[in-house]
Amino acid sequence: MGSPQERAETAEAQALGIPSIADPSVPLTDSYTYHSPTPTGAGPYIMGVDEAGRGPVLGPMVYGVAYCPEAYKEQLDGLGFADSKTLTAQVRANLLETLGSDPANLGWSVRVLSPKCISAGMLRRPPTNLNQQAQNATVLLIREVLARGLQLSHVYVDALGKTSTYEAYLSSLFPGIGFTVETKADQTFKIVGAASVAAKVTRDAWIEGWLYEEDGPPVDCAAVTSGLSKEPLSAEEDVKMGGEAETQTEGSQGERKWIKKTGSGYPSDPSTQAWIRSSLEPTFGYPSFARFSWATIKVVLEKDAHAVEWIDDGQASMMHAFVNPTGRDKDRCAVTKDLHLRSVATL
Repeated sequence: MGSPQERAETAEAQALGIPSIADPSVPLTDSYTYHSPTPTGAGPYIMGVDEAGRGPVLGPMVYGVAYCPEAYKEQLDGLGFADSKTLTAQVRANLLETLGSDPANLGWSVRVLSPKCISAGMLRRPPTNLNQQAQNATVLLIREVLARGLQLSHVYVDALGKTSTYEAYLSSLFPGIGFTVETKADQTFKIVGAASVAAKVTRDAWIEGWLYEEDGPPVDCAAVTSGLSKEPLSAEEDVKMGGEAETQTEGSQGERKWIKKTGSGYPSDPSTQAWIRSSLEPTFGYPSFARFSWATIKVVLEKDAHAVEWIDDGQASMMHAFVNPTGRDKDRCAVTKDLHLRSVATL
């Protein structure tokens, strides 16, 4: 994939003209929100909500909103917005420019959830599942648009599952605003199609120009990686990948290589499957591009990654010490004694 500088330049070129990608030379590690300039047209406003990247095992999930004055609806209907999945990449890019062509009447925002944050939420205890993370992103965007001084009269949301329950939930949070929550709302309401375009273009820009944080400053990890190897793709697989496959090996300066083609990120995509097969480092797992909370990734880790043995497993006295309010440091294993670890209850 070239040097870090070359990758950064490629990413910047791919993200050129996409304002929701603030700095394409910096890897995406944390979630963030982008807002276009606030429209100045007289309200009230309508808003559409849609997402891109809910199902993929790779890359971010992006929630997008678009908004315009109620009086602008007729003009909006003639701009060509539709379900972004039915449009070509070039048409989507043109429509995103259209969203920014009338700043007095058109506005849009996105909430980009990094794959690392998605997985961290799903694996914490108690977990924040994907539905809850999606709801949180939607609520955050609505609140922040309201905080920018816009009056919303109605919000149209594309959603899965029990739409009536979700509609009632949003209505309870924002009394005075009408809500319509439907499946395939991006095919029914142009304002939702506009939100779909904003989300899709933003996600695609991140995917196409992805920078691996694991390819950061070189470190001397020869002692850690000695004896570890990853079987490269077969010749047949390499041909299918257009000869662009790169095995996961250490470069001349400790730089790690990843397959260039990632596909759509959906588990059924052959290019995505090839990336998953070749990108596993058996000790450290996958780079943060992968959503490690997904079953697809978990299955590969269980099958092909190195097993982890916890030295305290099966030590009944250790388990009892953490449950019993007395004797917390009695009969603890040698490691805790060597490291001078003590229970906080005894401090």
